[in-house]
Amino acid sequence: MPVDRDDLRDTAKYLRNVRPIDPEEITDYLEGQPDHRAVRVALREEAADLGLVEREDGAFVPVEDDPVRVHFDGVEALPNEYAFALEELLIERYGRDWHDGDSGASLRETIRKLKEDYYRRNPVEYDEEVALAYAIYHLPDYYATVQYVLDDLARDGLLTRDLRVLDVGAGVGGPALGLHDYLASSEDPVLVDYDAVEPSAAADVLDDLLDETGSNFHPSITRETAEAFEFEAGAYDLVCFNNVLSELDDPVAVVERYLDALADDGTFVATAPADKHTSTHLREVERTVEAHEAATVYGPTVRLWEGERPTDRGWSFDERPDLATPGFQERLARGASDPSSFTNTSVKFSYSFLRTDGERRFDVSLSEKRYAKMVDMGHHVPDRIDLVAAKLSRNLAGEGANPLFKISDGSEDVEHYAVLVKENALNRDLLDAEYGDLLVFEQVLALWNDDEEAYNLVCDEQTIVDVYAR
Repeated sequence: MPVDRDDLRDTAKYLRNVRPIDPEEITDYLEGQPDHRAVRVALREEAADLGLVEREDGAFVPVEDDPVRVHFDGVEALPNEYAFALEELLIERYGRDWHDGDSGASLRETIRKLKEDYYRRNPVEYDEEVALAYAIYHLPDYYATVQYVLDDLARDGLLTRDLRVLDVGAGVGGPALGLHDYLASSEDPVLVDYDAVEPSAAADVLDDLLDETGSNFHPSITRETAEAFEFEAGAYDLVCFNNVLSELDDPVAVVERYLDALADDGTFVATAPADKHTSTHLREVERTVEAHEAATVYGPTVRLWEGERPTDRGWSFDERPDLATPGFQERLARGASDPSSFTNTSVKFSYSFLRTDGERRFDVSLSEKRYAKMVDMGHHVPDRIDLVAAKLSRNLAGEGANPLFKISDGSEDVEHYAVLVKENALNRDLLDAEYGDLLVFEQVLALWNDDEEAYNLVCDEQTIVDVYAR
């Protein structure tokens, strides 16, 4: 017997305020007493609208609007269930030996062309093979990237257990799966209402991979362009543009339009690959949106001085440990003369958080009598100075060279780098601080680097570096 959905919703709304809802028990309250398995399926489908999450014991309870609590140790590999699901799609399309013969050669050539088009900034037309090739190459690193980005928000209490997400340009699903797994590892169940917008054949891959997600993750896919999609104003806690800003004709206009989709306390999240073009393009969009006063930059870049905005190149990215090579990449690479071209396990990315409520991660008030301002650094060479700046890179120096880190206070017009020439207990925080942490430098030596056309802030045995805030 089918479940009467109106009857189910009315009963669930009543019982949710009384006790956990057990699908086997609730059948006694429903007309015709349908099978409890059908009731469970129906409850899962109605759960997002009812504000219910399914616990591990199978009962449904109201979701709390508390911050997500996740103990996150990083990402080591793409989980097997997603790797197997992708291989099933490849087998359906090409057969068991998808990685060999003509099909393997065609997929390798498609990946080569994707990389060439990306390098030359050519538009990419997605058909079924292009979508599958893209998934082979990018599913693992995009899966990992989004979790590091989300953890940055979660540490600040900006992700709640009742989360509405809009993922624009969702692609083949790496960010969606990463979002799912990160939130599924929360100490308490998280209800995720996930809406994807993806116009290309990548949506077919996304649709299949989303079948692997859990019962508290409620996905839907709209196959439209970012420009054409109509959303409800104020409906989302997160609006995500993962690796798509550089593909839009007018990214600033699109971003400013989608800011209206944010709830009052929501966050706009944009990510981009770490290469110079896409990374600096993301910063250009960030800065232009900020200049239009459409939003405030929450992080990870900073604005520490009232009235000052950075005008440097803006190339800043995070880097995390490499992933294990998934089996599908290894199999495709074995048949190639250039096998490294088909394994992509590095995790390097740029990202931006925008808010419409004026909030910033670091809301500080600095005095020019106490700290130097980077835009005035030319006046401080070759003096020892004190300053406050965010760490915006991992170690950029080659092996054997002095550790080198990009830093910023949000006023600079050229790049500034902190160079650690003499490590000791007083300055070790420069090494240990995380990407985005705010640091205080005391007695750092300001020098101009002619070769790089940048300022070097030299940290030696006289320099003290402390974490101001993280």
